[in-house]
Amino acid sequence: MDREHRLKRLRFRAWHRGTKEADLLIGGFFDAHGADWQDEEVALFEALLEEQDVDIMAWAMGTAQVPERYSGTVINALKTLSYVPIER
Repeated sequence: MDREHRLKRLRFRAWHRGTKEADLLIGGFFDAHGADWQDEEVALFEALLEEQDVDIMAWAMGTAQVPERYSGTVINALKTLSYVPIER
């Protein structure tokens, strides 16, 4: 699968999680960072999407310990939460 197709697939999966909160967190994160990722970061995000939304959200908010397999640049960027759109 070429990179463009892979990223489109990931974007769809990131924005269709099942709850609006998870969509905004995970989809917003992908939109903010996904285009800049190297292949290893894309693969890590693909694996991350297999996890439960509540776990991903807890890792992002710092209320749960991040598993060692996800430690690195992707999870550190996820923890910033600066990409979540907030309506005012």
